[in-house]
Amino acid sequence: MASQTSDAAGIRRRTHEFLAAHPPATTDPLAFHRARFDAGLAWVHYPEGLGGLGASRALQPVVDAEMDAAGAPGGNGPETNGIGLGMAAPTILRYGTEEQKRRFLRPLWCGEEIWCQLFSEPGAGSDLAGLATRAVRDEAGDWRVTGQKVWTSSAHNADFAILIARTDPDVPKHRGITYFLCDMRAEGVEVRPLRQITGEAEFNEVFLTGVRIPDAHRLGDLGDGWRVAQTTLNNERVAIGGGDVPREGGHIGLVSAVWRERPELRTPELHQRLLALWAEAEALRLSGARLRQQLVAGQPGPEGSAMKLGFARLAQEISGLGLELMGEEGLAYDDWTQVRPERVDFLGREAGYRYLRAKGNSIEGGTSEILLNIIAERVLGLPSEPRTDKDAAWKDLPR
Repeated sequence: MASQTSDAAGIRRRTHEFLAAHPPATTDPLAFHRARFDAGLAWVHYPEGLGGLGASRALQPVVDAEMDAAGAPGGNGPETNGIGLGMAAPTILRYGTEEQKRRFLRPLWCGEEIWCQLFSEPGAGSDLAGLATRAVRDEAGDWRVTGQKVWTSSAHNADFAILIARTDPDVPKHRGITYFLCDMRAEGVEVRPLRQITGEAEFNEVFLTGVRIPDAHRLGDLGDGWRVAQTTLNNERVAIGGGDVPREGGHIGLVSAVWRERPELRTPELHQRLLALWAEAEALRLSGARLRQQLVAGQPGPEGSAMKLGFARLAQEISGLGLELMGEEGLAYDDWTQVRPERVDFLGREAGYRYLRAKGNSIEGGTSEILLNIIAERVLGLPSEPRTDKDAAWKDLPR
């Protein structure tokens, strides 16, 4: 096994053998995904039997390139299950029991079960550790969860959620939190859409009223939810800001294409702004490549916060430039009537949509202000801000 998967040639040969046995053109997409997972070609760096081969993470692009060239079916990518793939899966892999890993990872990767994230609350966004959703153990040893979550992407489509809730109000806020896997179809879960500036409602608020979660769906130790959640959050920021894009890809590519195709729109001032943003986008892209190289050696760290921060700022500035470049045409927006899109499309929509939707980039996945604090403290090693509530019991904190 090791000789077949330890280098690019070996993993490429293994992928070719798989494609020969499961021709994409004639294999049902779901059956293809299941077979790919079972063959260890889903996440090659995951353990055998869990979608991987125990190989280097650096070999995954080799598999993906061969799959794309062969026309392998999509449908399980970030556009349909980004939270599951980018956040839930690595957290389950690191902290889950063997039973949890085998129960959840395969249907997650195959797109059979869609995931959402129940972290933020109306009173606990930037200060996530201040969350008030309560999980109380019942006589059977399981949990009853009551509270409200907000800004929950894809909750209206989700089958399961990663959830953090307070299990001990008598200890400081970071220590009384436990991490759960919540069935979104369970009795007591209510999802309500939140209309946003684009006119759509991809986010939701979720009300939990006595929702039963088996103790078997607790992830990690009791009261250790904050530490488990850090794995989720670090992976989230890498997933948002550290994606693999080609040179002049993403937002800057769209604006550059308009610049080349529409010379009548150009002005010297817009030219200077485009050049500056192009250079910054390229620097961010190269930084992302370096971050992914670091990931080959281990888990995401706080450096992902810098990538997410840079992505948010550039997305807003570039989309603003695109709007100005197109003038009145940039204000056109073809559909204000969608209520629940299946997925967010940052790059396939008009300039007006991109400009409006980019406003959320500095909030989702950690606000830019909080990310600046993380970078200062955990990357640069600067002194942390004074915190008067660090050692006080959560129940004694003002709310």
